[in-house]
Amino acid sequence: MREYAQSTRCYSTLWQAFDSSPPPDVRFLSSGALPSCYAVSDFAAASMAVVGAWLARVCQTRAVPGIDRRLASFWFQGSVTPLNRSAPVLWDPLTGDYQTADGWIRLHTNAAHHRQAMASVLGKHADKAALAPAVRQWRADALEQAIVDAGGCAAAMRSAMQWQQHPQGSSVIQEPLLHEQYTAPGQPASRPLAPARPLLGVRILDLTRIIAGPVATRMLAGLGADVLRIDPPDWAEPALEEEITPGKRCARLNFRQEIDRQALCEIIRKADVIVHGYRADALEALGLDAAARQRLSPGIIDVSLNAWGWSGPWRNRRGFDSLVQMACGIAAAGQQWRQSERPFPLPVQALDHATGYLMAAAVLKGLHVRQTTGQGYQARFSLARTAHELMRWPAAGQHEFAPRNKRDERPALEWSAFGLAQRLRFPLRLPGTPVLWSRPPVPLGTDEPRWLTA
Repeated sequence: MREYAQSTRCYSTLWQAFDSSPPPDVRFLSSGALPSCYAVSDFAAASMAVVGAWLARVCQTRAVPGIDRRLASFWFQGSVTPLNRSAPVLWDPLTGDYQTADGWIRLHTNAAHHRQAMASVLGKHADKAALAPAVRQWRADALEQAIVDAGGCAAAMRSAMQWQQHPQGSSVIQEPLLHEQYTAPGQPASRPLAPARPLLGVRILDLTRIIAGPVATRMLAGLGADVLRIDPPDWAEPALEEEITPGKRCARLNFRQEIDRQALCEIIRKADVIVHGYRADALEALGLDAAARQRLSPGIIDVSLNAWGWSGPWRNRRGFDSLVQMACGIAAAGQQWRQSERPFPLPVQALDHATGYLMAAAVLKGLHVRQTTGQGYQARFSLARTAHELMRWPAAGQHEFAPRNKRDERPALEWSAFGLAQRLRFPLRLPGTPVLWSRPPVPLGTDEPRWLTA
């Protein structure tokens, strides 16, 4: 139908990053869109459609996946609503956009060490109003660099043209959306992928944080995978844990200690899949580069992401969705579209969520490769390259979705260590293959760092 034409075209383009064959059939449902200068809802639905197409392929079913565009858009906002308690605060009080002497900058201070790094440059301030005058004394690019040099996170606002002319922007634009390669075979994949729970018994090591990677592994846990997430001893994500940990077990290891590094190596040795979101050279510094991971687990499916791309001067820079939106021209385009005095980002963190679903699709492709050829598989993504892809799709002028309502929610309430909650129905539907989580969400560090079976 005409109202789904842009979703279909976007899906076809994303599919071509994975496979040169014509895209399998996918049905889109629900007209409308989130308000944005870019086709965020089409992009959300298309990224989930790629997952659905690969899911149908690994399940060897002729059933056609369906994607509810409205629910897909809402899942990009957040799937869980706490009941009888307050929703968690998503942002640190000092995180936000600030005017500089020559433009705008976004400061990201959600993590305590990032806030300390910012304070080492700008001083300690009680709130945004107190911090703003200090920021206005700086040029945006100079302050960005000073905070990054101090170990913090910041991004000056640039237009799309300025980003394309920037050394990092010009570099990441040359990268493929999906960089993939096949690796040496390992042990034959002996488990058939049963449609009802296709990833049952598949061991997935999750070394990701803050949103894209956890979205990918949440999707895979919903298909039955044994997902083991490992975090450092001092890491916390109180605003996100309930959202992104259903179906997972969450443990801690200190990679600075030899005994914990050995435990990590043992976990990798028994893993089918590793999904990681460290900066480009972080695992290499631990002696766990791609070749070492392959030696530990021949034929492993290895999917990774970073913020700014895998080449260029920022390849090892810390980054988050909101910072990438600021740097690459999305916030500036939104400002112009909205005719606002301030930067205007996307209505959701679409770079994180879309990249997460594309990562999940890459894991499914890797499992298909391993099942059919015995070979291993590596795939890489970045938020900045996903941003470049999204910016190819201007808004199609659709009406805004109706607000969420009770019909959007799963009929059963969800009970966990966090309390009672409602979760949205999942947008992807493949007959015979439900997306269901066998475990409720848990706080980080709840479980032991080991696989369920020997």
